[in-house]
Amino acid sequence: MPDRTVLAPRRRMNINILDDDDGDDPILSVVNIVDVFLVIIAVLLIAVIENPLNPFATQDVIVIKNPGKPDMAMVVKEGQELKEYKSSGQIGEGQGAKAGTAYRLKNGSMVYVPEAGSGSSSAPTRSSN
Repeated sequence: MPDRTVLAPRRRMNINILDDDDGDDPILSVVNIVDVFLVIIAVLLIAVIENPLNPFATQDVIVIKNPGKPDMAMVVKEGQELKEYKSSGQIGEGQGAKAGTAYRLKNGSMVYVPEAGSGSSSAPTRSSN
C-alpha cells in the first residue's frame, strides 16, 4: 500500500489593503509639502520669464503704464538698461517741421504720407500695427 501522508492545511496569507499604515508616517506629509513648494517655484519662474521686463531677455522693450491718463509713464528697456519717463501732464512743444501725415485704415494698418519736399521718398509707407 502506498504511503499516505497527511498534509497540513495551508494558511492563507492575510493581505488586507485597507489596513495601510503609511497614512500615519509624518515623512509623507513633509514630502507632500516639498512637492507643493516645487510647483510654486516652477510657476514663479515661468512668470518671471514671461514678463516683458525680464532681466534675462535680449530684446528691447517699451512698456506704457496708464496710457492716456495724467499719471502715464513709459518704461524703456534697451539691453540691460531701464529708463522710466513720466508724464508731466503738460502739452509738449518744440522746434521742428511737419514731416507728413499718418492715416489709420479700417483694417488697423497705418499709412504715412510724407510732406512734399521733406527730403524722403514720395511713396507712402505702410506699417501694420
